[in-house]
Amino acid sequence: MSAFAEVLKTSPEYKTLEKAVKSKKLPVGGLGVSGIHKAHIINSLCGNLDRRALVIMPDEAAATKLCEDLRVFGKNSFLYPARDFSFTSAENRSHEYEQRRINALTNILNGTADIVVCSAEAAVQRTIPPEDLKKHSLTIRRGEDIKLGDITSVLLSAGYTRADMVEGVGQFSVRGGILDLFSPDDQNPVRIEFWGDTVDTMAHFDIMSQRRTDNVDKLTLMPSTEIVFSGGDDLMKKITAFYDTVKGKGAKKAREMLQKDIDRLKNGVSLSSADKYLPLAYEENATILSYADSLLLIVCESAGVKEKANTAIKLQNEDIKYLLEDGELCRGLDEFTMTFPELTREYEKKDTVFLDDFARGSFDVPVRDLVTFTASTLPVWNGKLDILLDDLSPLVQKDSTVVVMGGTEKAAKNLAEDLENEDVPALYFPLEPAEFPRGRVSVLPGALSGGFGYPHEKFYAFTYGRNAVASKKRKSRSGFKKGQSLHSLDELKKGDYVVHSLHGIGVFDGINKLEVGKITKDYIKIKYAKGDVLYVPVTQLDLVSKYIGPHEDDGRTVKLNKIGGKDWEKTRNKVRAAVKDMADQLIALYSKRQNSPGYAFSPDIDMQSDFERRFEYDETSDQLRAIDEIKGDMEKPYPMDRLLCGDVGFGKTEVALRAAFKCAADGKQCAILVPTTILAYQHYRTILKRFDGFPVEIEMLSRFRTPKEQEKILKNLKRGSLDIIVGTHRLVSKDVKFKDLGLLIVDEEQRFGVAQKEKLKELFPTVDVLTLSATPIPRTLNMAMTGIRDMSVIEEAPQDRYPVQTYVIEHDMGILCEAMEKELRRGGQVYYLHNRVESIESTAAKIKEMMPSARIAVAHGRMGEEELSEIWRDLLEGDIDILVCTTIIETGVDVPNCNTLIIEDADRLGLAQLHQIRGRVGRSTRRASAYFTFKRGKELSEIANRRLSAIREYTEFGSGFKIAMRDLEIRGAGNVLGREQHGHMDKIGYELYSRLLREQLGDIEKEYEVETDIRLDAFIPNGYISVSASRLDAYKAIAEIRTEEDEVRVYNSLKDSYGAPPEEVGNLMLVAKIRNLAGEAGAKEVTSARERAVITLRDLNALRDGSIHAALAEFNDSATLSFSSSPVVTLTAKGGGSKQNALLTMEFLAFASKKRKENENK
Repeated sequence: MSAFAEVLKTSPEYKTLEKAVKSKKLPVGGLGVSGIHKAHIINSLCGNLDRRALVIMPDEAAATKLCEDLRVFGKNSFLYPARDFSFTSAENRSHEYEQRRINALTNILNGTADIVVCSAEAAVQRTIPPEDLKKHSLTIRRGEDIKLGDITSVLLSAGYTRADMVEGVGQFSVRGGILDLFSPDDQNPVRIEFWGDTVDTMAHFDIMSQRRTDNVDKLTLMPSTEIVFSGGDDLMKKITAFYDTVKGKGAKKAREMLQKDIDRLKNGVSLSSADKYLPLAYEENATILSYADSLLLIVCESAGVKEKANTAIKLQNEDIKYLLEDGELCRGLDEFTMTFPELTREYEKKDTVFLDDFARGSFDVPVRDLVTFTASTLPVWNGKLDILLDDLSPLVQKDSTVVVMGGTEKAAKNLAEDLENEDVPALYFPLEPAEFPRGRVSVLPGALSGGFGYPHEKFYAFTYGRNAVASKKRKSRSGFKKGQSLHSLDELKKGDYVVHSLHGIGVFDGINKLEVGKITKDYIKIKYAKGDVLYVPVTQLDLVSKYIGPHEDDGRTVKLNKIGGKDWEKTRNKVRAAVKDMADQLIALYSKRQNSPGYAFSPDIDMQSDFERRFEYDETSDQLRAIDEIKGDMEKPYPMDRLLCGDVGFGKTEVALRAAFKCAADGKQCAILVPTTILAYQHYRTILKRFDGFPVEIEMLSRFRTPKEQEKILKNLKRGSLDIIVGTHRLVSKDVKFKDLGLLIVDEEQRFGVAQKEKLKELFPTVDVLTLSATPIPRTLNMAMTGIRDMSVIEEAPQDRYPVQTYVIEHDMGILCEAMEKELRRGGQVYYLHNRVESIESTAAKIKEMMPSARIAVAHGRMGEEELSEIWRDLLEGDIDILVCTTIIETGVDVPNCNTLIIEDADRLGLAQLHQIRGRVGRSTRRASAYFTFKRGKELSEIANRRLSAIREYTEFGSGFKIAMRDLEIRGAGNVLGREQHGHMDKIGYELYSRLLREQLGDIEKEYEVETDIRLDAFIPNGYISVSASRLDAYKAIAEIRTEEDEVRVYNSLKDSYGAPPEEVGNLMLVAKIRNLAGEAGAKEVTSARERAVITLRDLNALRDGSIHAALAEFNDSATLSFSSSPVVTLTAKGGGSKQNALLTMEFLAFASKKRKENENK
């Protein structure tokens, strides 16, 4: 029994309520209970009576808050969100909300949910009936017999999509006898391996590495969407049967629409949205209440529920009315919610309890008993110990039971110690005890939405402030490693440009199997200028990379090289020289930083932990890691240069402010540089609020300050009486002098030019620099990837951020106006992005014409700073409904009330830009929508298509980093290190450029090509990996095998994803290893046949370090050295044979490599 559930055992009001539920004397009403009391009473009823419950709240924000409070009380509670029905043929949309709903429904069915909480809108929406959910679910157990084909047909009918590789919820992929799938109710995807028709093994796997993690014995598969038909035929039959029943007004239009969908299905095209066919999908009209027969039904704030339910139904009916006129919907396809009278009938049928704060007339159905609680709400504790002591002391003296929720475990432990030191008897409980001791303060980790007390029961619970309690999340694993390369080959298609590092730029023409002397191998075919063709053995795939640079898409042509021509050699040498200069420059800059005496900040002081404790959210683990890394850098004796990547709204600012506080605590000054005046103003306000009550002087330097004020600020800055200054590039002006600058923070770094950033580093060479960015521009990202800069990544979403519902559709003003009206009706605001200044006014006029009552304003980059600042201010204060703007909103301020975003010609924007702009909506607990539109009938270029599908894939927050990686692939690296370098990179492609740079920086050894002719069947059979892109990926991984560990890693990865590799793949790994070891040993050619193997060295230098001689001594009975134009080692295995000779060659070279390393270490 939990201590919280025991609290009300002696309360007469609670006893009456409990007795009414026990004896089924229902419905019953409870008054006088606020939000947090509701959570506590629901927790007590469910705990003491061993009942599960469905709770209806007026809106989703209140439902989310209650759900989180119940989790803190230890209940396994789920939120059942409302969903947006999509009746028009949106090209594509994301399904997160449906999947969250199915997850909640599944957990009710299988008994794992203690409590499910939903809003009034979600409660009245139709959904999949319980019987159908069971029918379309499938439980798989390890060791049972089930055909793989049967599972895939269930998955397809349950709304899953087939993919080459599983990267998101609702996808599955099949490779031989391996099935990967990601069910909506699971935290991670699952890999199932079959032995014939038996399930041999099941395990979760990591999306980033595609490697297995923990084993699974039983798996329940849920449908991926709420509207499930048994395959396309079933849907087509049902629409065809319905078609014949459509009569009356508007029937002609409706039949046309239906016929279009029937034709699509006949041609094997799946419908992008089947929402409108919900009434045809199931016999029964079900809502979440259909799942609640055995549950307690708890209705909170019944008047609010009634109002919100009626509003939701009315708005839905408004939408349906328009769609009936257009023929999108028709009679029989127009019921998607239950009516309010139907909802009240459910109240009468179920075990219903009403909990309200105040009496507001009668409840929606007569109650058989009514109790009024005497309860008090306590203010949220802000982290200041003296305030808490004032509240606690009198209560402890009166022998009350007092509980304090102290936030994180660390903070709660510290608090218990602090209270003891102040002579307040306190106990720390890591978990909720069976009973709270009287006359003492019980301190627990966690945080509620508010404090609460019951004066008659002498019980008081205080809580540390929080807006969101961290709860179980899908693990987002940081897939970032220093020097991590891009998967440039896995998306290669015929006709793509590739770069062979020795022969130059050509066109990829597929993988060909060639048989040479009865030996079969795979070769990559590359076409060059003048009809030349090069066949590259797949073991040399590491010499080939996809050409990433300017393309025809950008209106630039790519010049193909000739095989054997001198042009490529010249180009490469020219670029190598330029890269060398740049590498020298870089190394000089960074070694200057490493060697220049920076300032080592002292370890954290008490005031720092007090400042950190007052953060009102729970930090995510990524945030904590980033904070530790930054503080670690600051405490080192040389200047920091760290890049902090975190998605829009993921708490980068808080991490930076902790660094700023550390700087100020050591008596040094901190400068925060931002790109725009309005952003400076917003940061300034945030910082003032966050630093309130601490002895830190903060100012802002921007055009919002008069010349007189600026003069005063500059004087104080020079004198040292200012600790933190926020400003635009005005901070870099000549007249700005600091007394003792210790830390420079650059926010939204993607907005500053290369020149500006380098100028900063020259101005402050010994100062610690922290750079913040949501989507680091490829140049910066690349510097961190190639290991030149330190980088911290925040990938974990704060708990109360919702994914943005994303639609990719053809531009249709009717649909868009409807979307805007929907947003305005709920009191929100809209961004309409039209990225051409010339026609922006006429676009705004067109919208005004269609929506006369909306207040519309225009914002673009050609406006003056003052005018723009005014517009932002009006938007923030709610005086503008729709802002028609250019991409200027990318660096705008946060407007939490703007929750619908429409982008015209989204195919023209870069991926990182689209993501950054989408991050401007969904910045509150309200649901947000983004519509990416493209011109009607326009054939999208391949690059735009990939951009839009990528942005839809990455709908969760926290994808900024993935997107920057993807953009680097799609767009190329821009100016990796400044303007003059960009031209060089165009000539040879991004990957080779990076490789040359890393060679120069000493990260990797310079490469020579080794000719290999090993007489073994070495290739990846089509039956083992059928998808061409995945095969290329595997070939590239194999081509890079250098050590035993590499071989084991690649082998395990292949086995994990595709099953045990066949012999040909093993041979391929052996050939790759021989080739790479031979390159290290200074060989230029290796041949191995049935009789013998021959290693031809480049020149006598290869013998200088003694490693080859040591290997000859070790293998003296099977190896000999001879000299012709170059030194030659001949190897003959006992018994002969191609495989034996190849293995002997590998052992000989591995031994030589080991000796070489030993010699180097000496």
